[in-house]
Amino acid sequence: MQIQIDRRRREVKAHGTYEFPVLVSHEYLSSFEKRTFQWHWHTEIEWTYVKEGEICYQVNESQYVLKAGEGLFCNTNMMHTGSPVNEEDCHYVSITFHPRLLSGYPDSFLQKHYINAMADASALASFSLNPQIKWQKEILEKLSKIEELYFGDEANYDFRIYLLLMEIWLLVYEHRQESAFAAPEGKNMMRLKAILSYIQYHYQEKITLDEIAAEINICTGECCRFFKKHMNQSLFEYILDYRISKSLPLLTEDKSITEVGEECGFTSPAYFTKIFKERMGCSPREYRKKMEKKKEEQINADQKA
Repeated sequence: MQIQIDRRRREVKAHGTYEFPVLVSHEYLSSFEKRTFQWHWHTEIEWTYVKEGEICYQVNESQYVLKAGEGLFCNTNMMHTGSPVNEEDCHYVSITFHPRLLSGYPDSFLQKHYINAMADASALASFSLNPQIKWQKEILEKLSKIEELYFGDEANYDFRIYLLLMEIWLLVYEHRQESAFAAPEGKNMMRLKAILSYIQYHYQEKITLDEIAAEINICTGECCRFFKKHMNQSLFEYILDYRISKSLPLLTEDKSITEVGEECGFTSPAYFTKIFKERMGCSPREYRKKMEKKKEEQINADQKA
């Protein structure tokens, strides 16, 4: 599995509905390819709290190591990614909601004085939640209650979740001067977004370093250094990883291995198979068989249920 994003790296998954733009989900790093969810952003605000294990969570250029019982605030439109600590799995809860849920009608007093002042990217990007700090512990407890309501059967759960989100927002607003908020998105993140967007839009074609460097107006050497610093891998390795990730859903379709490789930018079936084995530990054909077996097992389980 991997997060589905558009060419600007915006997540395309629905975060609730227009009427109630809230989504609560249990996530495991082990469910993502390479136990890492890729860089992305969305217009919703996201609260995360860790149930088990640890996660290395990065928002723009700020990095956090979160342990069980700790959490994180990630503001709207912020680039973020997560990866394991010491290769161990991490179980965490993600709570996303659109800020308009709290605003009421457009240009309301709440929106102008309380919502926009915090949800605006110029105000803050992210901060961690420590259960040893009283007001942050309160937020973590309220997030846990939201999780309970969302997956429970209590009457008026949506209204109760709304009230809890308002209480959480008020806590953040009241303590906005006390917490070390991470800096908002700067020039470096804008550059990184541009590079990642270019790769996503052109991954099916031949991509050259000159083209990528020209996209962000720097020399090729600096482009390589910049990317390695922020992504902890080379541009070339990232492009290969991205192409492999795009091949995975195609291998579950009625297409030949050659067609899948070509569609994902590989110059030959042999090269595609070689890189796929290095990244996935099996050949494309073996992966296809594994997915077919998994699908059959799921169908049988559903029929028994």
